[in-house]
Amino acid sequence: MAGNSFGQLFRITTFGESHGEAIGVIIDGCPPRLAVDEAFIQGELDKRKPGQSRITTQRQESDEFRILSGVFEGRSTGTPIMLLIPNADQRSKDYDHNKDSFRPSHADYTYQAKYGIRDHRGGGRSSARETAARVAAGAVAKLLLKQQGIEVFAHVSGVGSLEAPETDVTNIDTATAIREQNLVRCADPEMAATMTTYIDEVRKAGDTVGGRISCLVRNCPPGLGDPVFDKLHADLGKAMLSINAVHGFEYGSGFKGSEMNGSDHNDLFVPSPGENGVKTQTNYSGGIQGGISNGMDITFKVAFKPVATIMQSQPTIDKSGNDTEIKGKGRHDPCVVPRAVAIVEAMAALVIADHFLRNKTLSL
Repeated sequence: MAGNSFGQLFRITTFGESHGEAIGVIIDGCPPRLAVDEAFIQGELDKRKPGQSRITTQRQESDEFRILSGVFEGRSTGTPIMLLIPNADQRSKDYDHNKDSFRPSHADYTYQAKYGIRDHRGGGRSSARETAARVAAGAVAKLLLKQQGIEVFAHVSGVGSLEAPETDVTNIDTATAIREQNLVRCADPEMAATMTTYIDEVRKAGDTVGGRISCLVRNCPPGLGDPVFDKLHADLGKAMLSINAVHGFEYGSGFKGSEMNGSDHNDLFVPSPGENGVKTQTNYSGGIQGGISNGMDITFKVAFKPVATIMQSQPTIDKSGNDTEIKGKGRHDPCVVPRAVAIVEAMAALVIADHFLRNKTLSL
């Protein structure tokens, strides 16, 4: 199986299955002498881990990680960093009912069709459990970006048809504090309460609901990205669309921009007293023009489909093509977006860190 690695200079490879002994990640290309704050990495994993509240899966995983290589006396050595996260709360018997059946809208059939074999216990490599490894690697990328003053912030901006008002993110610390004070991780407290109630109602009905996460990258310098196949927004799009359950990505004005005239949509350049000396009056470009960052805030939104496992009976077929019926069992999220905030931030950090290092080599 190919496709387990991501990035060029700051490159990660994840491994492991949902119901195996452990999952983990190898980070290749991390510069030496980076202070590796283990408490910070654990804090990022805690935001993604299961069992956080009544509106998330009740699988109990501490997601406590171990560093097996690449760090000495608290600093990166420049060699591959290996992070291991043991699996502690597998209940493989919860998946016995779909050993021979294909769950609707899951990877069961496509996985079987491609490889001729599949791990029915939680989906194996196609399980969202794999994303814990991404969050661990993304935390290291965040530590690298912090050295440059670059910040990555995301929050839940929509659940079902509910939409949070545009959030003032000029004070990112305040926004983060508000986000962490509610179960949904929405930066608008009033809408967060409404979203929580709605997700709880959906859960009690044995159903699921989708949502949206908005992300912001602040203090990103101009010049990251390349103008053809390695456009910065293209790599961000690939990163986000590689996350389980993601069905949509838009940056800047997104699809709404297609409804505007050029005279309204153009971001006019003006002098700025800042380090770059240039900024734009508006930011419909989402901080990226021609595939290259322009120094403004990078903004994008990610759409997640409803979790495919629902606690209701549905018709399906088995691997022999016979009609059958299936009903979800076990522990699953009624809405994935509260836990996915950490994943979106991690993937964004990995992309920016990789492009930052790639851009840095141009000046050598």
